[in-house]
Amino acid sequence: MATVASLWLDSFDPGYLLSSPLMLVATAFQIWMLVDAVRRREWIWVLCIFFFSVLSAAIYFFMVYRQLGPAGGGGIGGFELPGAGQRRRIKELQSRIYHLDHARDHLDLADIHFASGKMARAETGYRESLKRDSKDIDAIAHLGQCLLRQKRPQEARPLLEQALAQDSRHDYGHTQMAFAETLTALGETDAALGIWRQVLSQHGYARAKVQYAELLVARGDAATASRELNELISDDAHSPRFQRGRDRVWIKRAKRILSTARKSA
Repeated sequence: MATVASLWLDSFDPGYLLSSPLMLVATAFQIWMLVDAVRRREWIWVLCIFFFSVLSAAIYFFMVYRQLGPAGGGGIGGFELPGAGQRRRIKELQSRIYHLDHARDHLDLADIHFASGKMARAETGYRESLKRDSKDIDAIAHLGQCLLRQKRPQEARPLLEQALAQDSRHDYGHTQMAFAETLTALGETDAALGIWRQVLSQHGYARAKVQYAELLVARGDAATASRELNELISDDAHSPRFQRGRDRVWIKRAKRILSTARKSA
């Protein structure tokens, strides 16, 4: 027992760490698992790893980390710089495009740029994909969304309409939501309200409920907007953690709109 306590105290001594490679590796491993547990908000594990040293970290590794992979996803791959997986995927797609030049590879690369907020690069990729397959509904719809994010709703509209003509439920309602946002940007709020109602008849997306409520408030229907937002906020309290993280920005926006709606009611 005294030996364990002595080792634990020695782990706080920088000189001891530098002179003991094994302890240095063990400490690095413990910190790695501690950070992962904090990112998962596994507070019991955080306390165990912090106070009971490497043994708890090893148990956490096999019971949690090895089963679920790193916090945030990505599989079990050890230490990795942020964005390293994405950079590998970009290089892989660039290589495939160079050798094979398939429409789908252009589309996949454009989707990565879109997700990273690099809209100009994404637009180029979508257009290159459509040069090779002009009927690809994903490329059509995603180019429309890309143009919308660049505040070019007039150009986005015909593309989104074309995609929805092929599949009104494309991308699980996300294309419909982009179309509703496009109509709102063009000032066609009545048509936008109709699209939001279609989306909400099939899905409970926070993105849809919040923007639908915004249009209702603008039209003076604060009571209906308040009901929608109160329901959304209530549901959010019982949603899974990953869903709450994804919807956080919309819940904040919902609370702001609800405050405005109450004042105008």
